[in-house]
Amino acid sequence: MRRREAMELLRSAAAACYDDMEARQIAEMIVLDRGGITRNELLVEPNAEIDIPDLEDIVAKLRCWTPVQYILGSADFMGLQFEVDGSVLIPRPETEELVAWVADNTPRGAAILDVGTGSGCIAIALSREVAEAKVYGLDISLDALAVARRNGERLAPSVKFVEGDALGSFDELFDHPFDVIVSNPPYIPAADKRLMRPNVVDYEPHTALFVPDADPLCFYRAIARTARRMLRASGRLYFEIYEMLAEQMAAMLNAEGYTDVVVREDFRGKPRMICARPIQTN
Repeated sequence: MRRREAMELLRSAAAACYDDMEARQIAEMIVLDRGGITRNELLVEPNAEIDIPDLEDIVAKLRCWTPVQYILGSADFMGLQFEVDGSVLIPRPETEELVAWVADNTPRGAAILDVGTGSGCIAIALSREVAEAKVYGLDISLDALAVARRNGERLAPSVKFVEGDALGSFDELFDHPFDVIVSNPPYIPAADKRLMRPNVVDYEPHTALFVPDADPLCFYRAIARTARRMLRASGRLYFEIYEMLAEQMAAMLNAEGYTDVVVREDFRGKPRMICARPIQTN
């Protein structure tokens, strides 16, 4: 089969679920990955032969909304390729902005903890962005930790991954303070499932996505309380947040003993990140 024919077959399959631009992007991702070629090679030689042994299986998965990252087993984040599977969330562009914000304001050699690390993308990226950082990633899922550790072995061997519960007293797992604690915890109210596309709801882990409608800030509150016992006087707590709850998040952090609360918008102009520091008590 020629490259352009494979592209069209994959685009047509993806178009059953996505708009034309996104379908084309998905088709290109698969052809480049499975063909082991660059985008320039695809453009210059569209009629060259390509062999994708599992092409029929890929087409069937695309028509059923399977995320292309799970089909390929990898996702791009901060210019790095991370292994992903159904036990971890697919890294998002807005999370790259959170990492950049943290990295820009974190000193050399800082101790950093990523709570709910999933694929390890935040922890690993920060390890590479902050010189001599001592980085830890924590997650309750053993399957997610296995993925994170494999990513760490390839991309940032110094990162340590630890089993722990974001809703529990995870401070007991560490014997030193931190300069930064960062988290992208579950934050989507269960009622909002109906607003989301099948490629997310049907495939990505619900334990990493959804929270009870009655208490959508449950993870944030628990992490903030534990983080107060773990952060240095000059430390900072960073969260990726649900855009609909930015004001509630700021109020909650103030109530939990934090100050200098800053909400930042993502590239779409939505309030998606927040930072605060703990109030020091004598």
